[in-house]
Amino acid sequence: MAEFGYFQGYLLYGPLVAKVGYVLHKGEIKNDETWCLHILILFSFRVIVHLLWSAYSSMLFLNRNRRINQHGVEFDQIDAESHWDNFLILQAMAASILYLSFPSLANLPTWDLRGFICCIILHITISEPLYYWLHRLLHSSSLFHHYHWLHHSSKVIHPFTGAHATFLEHILLCVIVGIPTLGTALIGYGSIGQMYIYLLAFDFLHCLGHCNVEVFSSRLFEIIPFLKILIRTPTYHSLHHTDMKTNFCLFMPLYDKIWNTMNTKSWDLQKEISSKTTSRVPDFVFLAHVVDVMSAMHAPYLFRSFNSNPFGIKPFLFPVWPGTYVVMLIMWAKSKTFLFNFYNLRGRLHQTWVVPRFGFQYFLPFAKEGINNQIEDAILKADRLGVKVISLAALNKNEGLNGGGILFTNKHPNLRVRVVHGNTLTAAVILHEIPRDVDEVFLTGATSKLGRAIALYLARRKVKVLMLTLSTERFSKIQKEAPVECQQYLVQVTKYQAAQHCKTWIIGKWTTPREQYWAPSGTHFHQFVVPPIISFRRDCTYGELAAMRLPDDVEGLGSCEYTMGRGVVHACHAGGVVHALEGWKHHEVGALDVDRIDVVWEAALRQGLKPV
Repeated sequence: MAEFGYFQGYLLYGPLVAKVGYVLHKGEIKNDETWCLHILILFSFRVIVHLLWSAYSSMLFLNRNRRINQHGVEFDQIDAESHWDNFLILQAMAASILYLSFPSLANLPTWDLRGFICCIILHITISEPLYYWLHRLLHSSSLFHHYHWLHHSSKVIHPFTGAHATFLEHILLCVIVGIPTLGTALIGYGSIGQMYIYLLAFDFLHCLGHCNVEVFSSRLFEIIPFLKILIRTPTYHSLHHTDMKTNFCLFMPLYDKIWNTMNTKSWDLQKEISSKTTSRVPDFVFLAHVVDVMSAMHAPYLFRSFNSNPFGIKPFLFPVWPGTYVVMLIMWAKSKTFLFNFYNLRGRLHQTWVVPRFGFQYFLPFAKEGINNQIEDAILKADRLGVKVISLAALNKNEGLNGGGILFTNKHPNLRVRVVHGNTLTAAVILHEIPRDVDEVFLTGATSKLGRAIALYLARRKVKVLMLTLSTERFSKIQKEAPVECQQYLVQVTKYQAAQHCKTWIIGKWTTPREQYWAPSGTHFHQFVVPPIISFRRDCTYGELAAMRLPDDVEGLGSCEYTMGRGVVHACHAGGVVHALEGWKHHEVGALDVDRIDVVWEAALRQGLKPV
C-alpha cells in the first residue's frame, strides 16, 4: 500500500470497519465488539510507527554523519518495497481469526502487570531462540533462494526492508509474535495494554534494526557492557546483510553469542560509526527552494513512495497540510538550509540542499535581504566544506534578487566553490527544442537573462524574434549586442496581439489564459517561467520546463525532482552537474555568454546527459 499510495489492500479491513461503525451507531458497545475496534486502532498505530521510522531514516539533515550504508535508496528498491505493510493486514486477519476461535479474548482486562512480565519471559525464552533457528534455517541453501532472498534483495536497509519478505516469512513472523501475546492470554494473564505495548515495541525494535542509522552511543556499551547481548543495534543487524553467516538474532545478540554466530566486527564498527562527527563532503550541491506547502510534502522523509514519482496533488496530502505548514514555518524561522537528498555519479557525491522559503516569498520586497542571506550562508558553508560547485535553483538566482548570483561572487571574490546558475544549459535545452525550420518565434520575458540569450542566439540563426517588452531602452541594448547583419531579426512588440500569427511561443514571463488566447491554433508553448503556465488551450501544445536526464551510471537516486520524471532534473541543476563533471574553474553568474551555449550543450551530451 506504499505509504497511502495504494488503498486496495486496506479494503480487507472493511468488515472490521463496518462492525465498529455499526456498534457505534447503536451506541451500545459490548466487550466482544470492542475487539474489532482495538484491532483497527492497534494496526493504525503500527503503520504510524513504521512511517515515523521511515521519516527519521530519510532525514539526512539529522543523521547523515551516522548513516551505516552511505548509498541512497534507489527507485527499484522503493518499488519492490512498496507493499511493505502487507504483513500488517495478514496479522490483522490472524487476530480476527483468533478472536473467533477464542471468544474469551474479548474479555481481557485493560492491564495486568503479571501478563506483561509473562509476555517478556515468553519472548526471551521462546520467540527469540525460535526466530534465531528459523532464521538460520532460511539461510540454508535449499530454502534461501525460495523463501528468504527477497528480504536480502534490498541494497540499502530501511525500516520498510524489515517487512519486505515472502509470504512464508510473514507466516513465521505471525508465529513469533503470537507466542508471547496469545500465550500470555491463554495462561490467564493477558490484557489489552500488554497486547498494545508488545506489538508496538516489536515493530519499534524491528524498524530500529533496519533504519540504517546508528542511534546508540558507543559510550553506553562501555558503561554497561551487558547491553551488548541484550540490544541489537542498527550496525549489528546491518552486518547480517553484508555477511549473511553471522548476526541471526531477532533483538538479542545473546543467542548469536551462545551459538557462536556473532560477527567479530560488530562492536568495533558500531563504535566507529557512532563516533563520527563529519560525513563525506559533496563535490556538487544543488541549492533548491520550496515552491509551496503542497510541494513541501514531496520529500523523501515524508512519503517515500510519493517522492519517488513526479509531484502531483493527491487527496491524502490535504489532511496533513496544516501540520506541514507549521513545520515549514519553524524551519523558515530556525533553519538556514537543510540536506534534502543525494546521489552518486562517477564516484562524486551530489547533494541537494534546500532553502526553507516558499516561492511567493521571493516576490516580497521585504523578504529579499533575508533570502539572500540564507543563499549566501549556503554558498559560504559549501566553500568551507570544500564543495567544488554549487548550482542555484530557479528563484535562488532571480535577477531582481541577486543578479543571477553575481551579488555573491562580487562580495566574495576569493570563493573556492564555483557558483553556477545553470541558465546556459537551460537556454541550450530550449533552443534545441525549437525545430530547425522555424523562421519566427514570439518571446516573453525577452529582456531577462535567458530571454536575452535566446533572442541573440536565434537572431544569429536568422530566426525572426518578436520580443515582448515595453522598454525600448532595454530592447535596443540587446539588439546592439547582435551582429549588425542579424539585428534586423530582433523586433520589439508591446502587445500579445502581435503574435497572433506566430505558432512558436517561448514563455519566460507568466502568461494568463486571456493572453494565451492570442496564439493561433496549433501553437506550441516552450517555457522557462517558474511556476509553469496553465495549459489552457486545448488546440495548442505545451512544453515542460527545460530539463535533462542524468547519465545512466547515476547511483543512489530515489527521488523525483518536483514534477520531473525519474532520473530527470531541471536544466539549471543539470548545468551545475556538467560544470562539476567538466571541472570548469569559472563562475557562471550574471548575464549568459551566448558563445558558450553550444559549448555547454556539447559537454552535457559528452558527459552522458540526455534531452528529455
